[in-house]
Amino acid sequence: MTDTPDVTPEPTPDEELLEAATESDLLEHDPNEPNFAQVLYPARPRALKPRGRLRPTGAPSAAEMRSGEPCGDNAVYVDWLKSQSMLADAKAIAGHFSGVGSMWQNPYATPDPRLAVRTASVWFTAYPISMITAPGRSFLATLGADDLWSTFSEIGIQGLHTGPVKVAGGISGWSMTSSIDGHFDRISTHIDGAFGTEDEFRYMCSTAATYDGTIIDDIVPGHTGKGADFRLAELGVEDYPGIYHMVLIHEEDWGLLPDVPEGRDSANLDEEAEQALADAGYIVGKLQRVIFHVPGVKDTNWSVTAPVTGPDGVTRRWVYLHYFKEGQPSINWLDPTFAGMRMVIGDALHSIGDLGSGGLRLDANGFLGVERSAEDSPAWSEGHPLSEAANHLIGSMVRKVGGFTFQELNLSIDDIATTSRAGADLSYDFVNRPAYHHALATGDTEFLRLTMREAMDRGVEAVGLVHALQNHDEMTYELVHFASEHSDAEFVFRGEEITGELLAATIRGELIDRLTGEAAPYNHVFTTNGIASTTASIIAASLGISDLDTIGEEEVARIRQAHLLLAMYNALQPGVFALSGWDLVGALPLPADHPKVEPLLEGGDTRWVHRGAYDLLGADPSAEGSSAGMPRARALYGTLPEQLADETSFARRLKDLLHLRGYFQIATTRQVDVPDVAHPAMLVMVSEYDGIEGQMQVTVLNFAAEPIAGTVISEHLAPGSRLMDMGDGSRVGEVDQLHGFHVELEAHSGLALLVTAPKES
Repeated sequence: MTDTPDVTPEPTPDEELLEAATESDLLEHDPNEPNFAQVLYPARPRALKPRGRLRPTGAPSAAEMRSGEPCGDNAVYVDWLKSQSMLADAKAIAGHFSGVGSMWQNPYATPDPRLAVRTASVWFTAYPISMITAPGRSFLATLGADDLWSTFSEIGIQGLHTGPVKVAGGISGWSMTSSIDGHFDRISTHIDGAFGTEDEFRYMCSTAATYDGTIIDDIVPGHTGKGADFRLAELGVEDYPGIYHMVLIHEEDWGLLPDVPEGRDSANLDEEAEQALADAGYIVGKLQRVIFHVPGVKDTNWSVTAPVTGPDGVTRRWVYLHYFKEGQPSINWLDPTFAGMRMVIGDALHSIGDLGSGGLRLDANGFLGVERSAEDSPAWSEGHPLSEAANHLIGSMVRKVGGFTFQELNLSIDDIATTSRAGADLSYDFVNRPAYHHALATGDTEFLRLTMREAMDRGVEAVGLVHALQNHDEMTYELVHFASEHSDAEFVFRGEEITGELLAATIRGELIDRLTGEAAPYNHVFTTNGIASTTASIIAASLGISDLDTIGEEEVARIRQAHLLLAMYNALQPGVFALSGWDLVGALPLPADHPKVEPLLEGGDTRWVHRGAYDLLGADPSAEGSSAGMPRARALYGTLPEQLADETSFARRLKDLLHLRGYFQIATTRQVDVPDVAHPAMLVMVSEYDGIEGQMQVTVLNFAAEPIAGTVISEHLAPGSRLMDMGDGSRVGEVDQLHGFHVELEAHSGLALLVTAPKES
C-alpha cells in the first residue's frame, strides 16, 4: 500500500476578512473559521516519507563478543568496530530507500524556505545535558510527553530541535570515551542511552505530530568524533580512510612529526611542522583561520596520530584535518571512495525515514572543501564550491524524503546566499545576531540596520533565516562577513567611511567593553569567537548590572521587558523564530568557580557557564542539576506553568506575541525595507504579503532604556494607508503624504502594525 498525502480544500481569499481583523477576532477567534493565515496561505499536502527501519532495537546488544586485545591483528576487534561504525549503518539504511516510489513524490532541487517556515515557524531548541527531568524519566521521554507539547502548543511553539542525542565522543580500545564538544562529536547512529531510546525518539515525533508539531534532529556533515569509523581508518581497513581528510605519512618522513605524549592518541602540529609537511607535499598547509585557536593546545588545524598497526601488519601514522577540536576529524567529501558522503547521507536518511524527524540541522557544513592555494597563501577552506555541491546533495536528499534542513553557517553573507540557492532550506541568522545584541548594549541600532540591509542587498532574505535568542553556543562576534571577505571594503558607519576590518574590530571592542570584564564579570570571552552568556545576562550587562546577586524584583521586570523586546525583533519579521529553555525560564550564567563548572573551563571553553540546567515544567523542584551533571542555573522567570498563570510573565506575554505572529502570518511575509530612523534607538522593519496587493506589515522597536518618539518613513508605504495595531486590532492613524507616520514607544517596547493601502492605490 502506498502513502497518500493528506490534502484539505484550499480556502478562497476574502478581502473583507482581512480588513475586519478586529480586537474580538484576535482574542476570541473561532477555530472553525479561517484565520488571517489560512486566508493568505492555502493548506498544502503533507510531505511523503518512506519508512525504513535500520534495526529492531535502539541499542547494541550486550551479548556482542569482545575478546582479545583491541588491536589491528585481532579480527574480533576489527569486526566489533565495523558493527559500531556509522558507515556500516549507512550501507544498511540506504537499501530501504532504493527503488521506492515515494522517493519521487517530493520536489527536491531547490530550497523552499517558506514551506519549511510553514511547517514550523517557532522552534524550541533543547540542549540534552541541561534539561532537568522528573526522576527516572529520560530526556527524550520528557520531550515526548503530552504535558510539554500541550504547553508548547498553548504558547505557540510548533518545532522542537532536540540538539545532539546520539552517541558521541570516541572509542579507545573496547571502551567508549566521553564527548569533548557537547555531543557534537558524533560517532554513531544509535541514540545515547543517557538521553533515552529510539522508541522514545519515535514516540516524541508521534506526540509532536498530534499537536501539528515537528521534530528537528542533527547531522554533522563536517566531522565525527574518534569513534569506530576513525579507528578503522587508522587501521587502514577497507574504504574507511576515505571518510576523512587524512594523509598517510611515509615512515622515512616521520621525523617531521611530533611525538605523541603518553596516554594520548594524537598530537596537534605546530606551525613549523604544518609548513614542513606542506613543503613535503603531504598536506595543503595553513588554512584561512584556526577555529578554537588556543596556543599550545590548538596551534593549527592538523594533528598526527600515534603509530597504529593494521590487520595487514603495516604500521601507519596519519596526519588528519580537524577544523574544530582534535577529537573531531574532518570528513572528506571528495575522496574517490565517497565513503564520507555515503556515511552522511545514510545518517540523514536514518533520522528522517526511520526515526521520524521532519527536519535536520546541518552542523559545520561550511567547511566541506579544502584546496591548496597559491604560494605563501592559506589554503582555500571557506566558501569552497565543494561545500556548495555537498550541501546541495544533502539538502536535495532530505527534501526528496519529505524533510527540510537548516544550516549554522558562520561565514560571509555571500557564502550564505550562495549555499541557500541550492543547499539548506534555512540558515541560522549569524548576520544580525551580534548586531541586535550591539543595539541593545549601546541603545543604537545603526549597526543592526547596516547588517540587515547588507543581507538584503546580497540576496539573503529574512524569510530564509532562523532568527534566534540564546542557543547552546556563545554570542558570536566574529563578524566574518566584515572581518574576512570584505575586510578592505568601505562601509559608512557613524558618519564616516571605514573598512570592514575596522568596523568588525569596533563592534567587537564595544561588545567586550560593555558585556564582559568589570562591567559584567559573569560573562566570559570565548576564544576569538564571541561571548559566553545567556540572553538574560546580556540584558543585565546592557542595563548596567555588574553583580547578578543584586538582581531583585525591579531588575527582573526590566530584564523581562528587554527580553521581550529581543523576542519581538526576532519574531516580528519573516523567517523562523527560535528560543531555548534558558530563554523561557530567564536563566543566568553559572559561576565560573562552581566546582562542577571550573574543570570544564580548563581547556578554554567558557561556553559551559551559559549551559546551566533548567526545569521547564517543575518536573523536579528539589534537583540541584540535570541528570547529566549540569548544575541548576538561577531562573528569573520560573517554570512555564507558573508563568502561564501570570499575565505579566515572560511566557504569557510571549504567548500573546506568538499568537499575533501566527494569526497575521508574519513569518512568511517578504521583508522589503529597513529605513533610516528618527531616533538612533529606533528600528523599523517593513514587509509585504505575497499575493495581497497593498497589504504591508511594519514593526517598530525601541532599543533604548527610555521612551522615544519619532516619525517612521518608508517609500514602500502608500500615502493614505490605514494603520492597525496588530496587538489589539485598534485603528492608530494613517500614512501621511510623506510616506510616514508618528510613533511613541516606551522603553524597550515595540509596535506591530498592519498597513492597508487605500483601494485607489
